[in-house]
Amino acid sequence: MELTATVLDAPDPRALAEFYHRLLGWPIGRDEPGWVTLRPPGGGAGLSFQRESIFARPTWPAAPGEQQMMMHLDIEVDDLETAGARAVAAGAALADFQPQDDVRVYLDPAGHPFCLWAG
Repeated sequence: MELTATVLDAPDPRALAEFYHRLLGWPIGRDEPGWVTLRPPGGGAGLSFQRESIFARPTWPAAPGEQQMMMHLDIEVDDLETAGARAVAAGAALADFQPQDDVRVYLDPAGHPFCLWAG
């Protein structure tokens, strides 16, 4: 078995794929109605995006009775400030709640939380 991708649901998979393309610099692979993939240039598992017509934005941090995130991405960076500025320029929003000093939580355009951390 080989893990090939993490799949994120979204109301507009193409738009979310474009965001992660800007953020990570990975090329877009398959681009079909309702399904778009990104693959890292050096190989390995990528990201895929599929249309979910009843998508509900997750709430960060989790709250009773609200849609909770089911997973999040951890992205290692060299510099948190520089990477954070790139994330915002690509379309992310800095989350109001930040649980750690050495990690920054951002929300992608569909509301999925992801973490930038300095390695």
